[in-house]
Amino acid sequence: MYQYDKHDQAMIDQRVVQYRDQTRRFLAGELTEEQFRPLRLMNGLYVQIHAPMLRMAVPYGLMSSTQVRKIADVSRRYDKGYVHFTTRTNFQLNWPTLESVPDILAEFASVQMHAIQSSGNCIRNTTSDQLAGVNADEIEDPRPYCEIIRQWSTFHPEFAYLPRKFKIAVIGSEEDRAATRVHDIGLHLVKNHEGVVGFEVLVGGGLGRTPILGQQIRPFLEKKDLLSYLEAILRVYNRLGRRDNKYKARIKITVREHGINHIRELVEAEWVQIREQLLLDDKEIDRVKNYFTEPSYDAEAASDESFAKMQTEDAGFAQWIKQNIVDHKVTGYKIAYISLKAPDVPPGDISAEQLDIVADLADKFSLGEVRVSHNQNLLFSDVKQSELYALWLRLKEKGLATANINTMTDIICCPGLDFCGLANATSIPLVKEINERFNDLDYLYDLGDIKIKISGCMNGCAHQSVGHIGILGVDKKGEEWYQFTLGGSSEADASLGERLGRAIPKDQVVDTVETLLEVFKDKRHEDELFLATVRRVGVDPFKERVYADN
Repeated sequence: MYQYDKHDQAMIDQRVVQYRDQTRRFLAGELTEEQFRPLRLMNGLYVQIHAPMLRMAVPYGLMSSTQVRKIADVSRRYDKGYVHFTTRTNFQLNWPTLESVPDILAEFASVQMHAIQSSGNCIRNTTSDQLAGVNADEIEDPRPYCEIIRQWSTFHPEFAYLPRKFKIAVIGSEEDRAATRVHDIGLHLVKNHEGVVGFEVLVGGGLGRTPILGQQIRPFLEKKDLLSYLEAILRVYNRLGRRDNKYKARIKITVREHGINHIRELVEAEWVQIREQLLLDDKEIDRVKNYFTEPSYDAEAASDESFAKMQTEDAGFAQWIKQNIVDHKVTGYKIAYISLKAPDVPPGDISAEQLDIVADLADKFSLGEVRVSHNQNLLFSDVKQSELYALWLRLKEKGLATANINTMTDIICCPGLDFCGLANATSIPLVKEINERFNDLDYLYDLGDIKIKISGCMNGCAHQSVGHIGILGVDKKGEEWYQFTLGGSSEADASLGERLGRAIPKDQVVDTVETLLEVFKDKRHEDELFLATVRRVGVDPFKERVYADN
């Protein structure tokens, strides 16, 4: 993984000193709330219902065991002993005091972590495929390009005050595990007809109040032109993006209002002017790639026979393997998901004690690295299959072996009214109710891949618009109601969910989920997955059953 040089370290250390003084001045009354607000947002600090919330960046979802231990330590000393991982692979502290945040940032700076640009109208954390570098179907590892984008975008003077926040995702395989179609810019590593690797560029995607899928702006971009083309897009957006209405300020609205063809013309014209000034040469690409070299895998791992044996002897282990384990590009190794969706825990939350365990297990079983997925789970990317049983036993002991990846209870959920001042409705309690109602694992496994996503407001932080079942909280005269959508996807076959009908009262939400599942079981073909059934039969059969008695 990338390691800071002296310039990187000096940059974040200086930012900590700067923010410490800004906080001191605010607490002393030398800065007003209006003056302090943009300063704290530039450092990832929000003010929520109960306390400040600090969002820390995890670039492209990659952490060292040292960083994970530091997260555990900080959460114990400055918070309530847990953190929350988000759909942008960041993590959040929900209870820091305002005056302690400079100390927290200094702690994280000591392990090469920061909160810079994790908030505000700027280029946010660049995300990627959680299987990057270990996926056999990958054209090329996208992480070096994520790091290049991170270095280019951090403190970029021209893009510090964009019309609205800006998000970029990069993938290196046809399977989209980074939801690139719902990003402001999505980058796909592809090969052209000559076999040369470059980028397909998508622009104008986004969720929230107006969900829109990104459109192709360029089918093939040479690697050397990556930064200049991104800069051209950002310049056009910075010039045309609306600043009169924050709900219409995202680039998705700019693209929709002007049309992709006109935006393409403007970007290409801008690009011609700056292309030669910002070439990304092979030397720089290779420099960054050297931080992401393949480890020395054990050639003897492929000869292991214990892996298959332990699955026949322990049914619980076998089920965990089936749900939470993914094939590795190297024979004898596997990729292990650690579900943060245990039935009694809010989705994405993990305790300090569990973080310490994860760090220890990463050192023992996965070369000292931990990854975060945009589905709010963790994973170990390089585990010998012969060591999976020992790993599973340790995870099981600490409540981290829930075998529910890609099942209905692997729910993405925002904090909702329990924490967020923007929310109209709760979301975490609904997850608890769904888990309690559907606690039969055999039933969940039979249903197959069903992605439920629950957001407490139109901002859509849980991506409900692209959920197989999307649930959106709305306020009706002070009461919590919920709108359902069906048939969404953020993967390679991306689609926006279709509205089921009128909003459902809170006490009927879980019953509605059960009704949707009953219709699915009635309508599905043999072994057909939920999304395929919805796309084949449409929303009407589900709507008729849900509203039959109303």
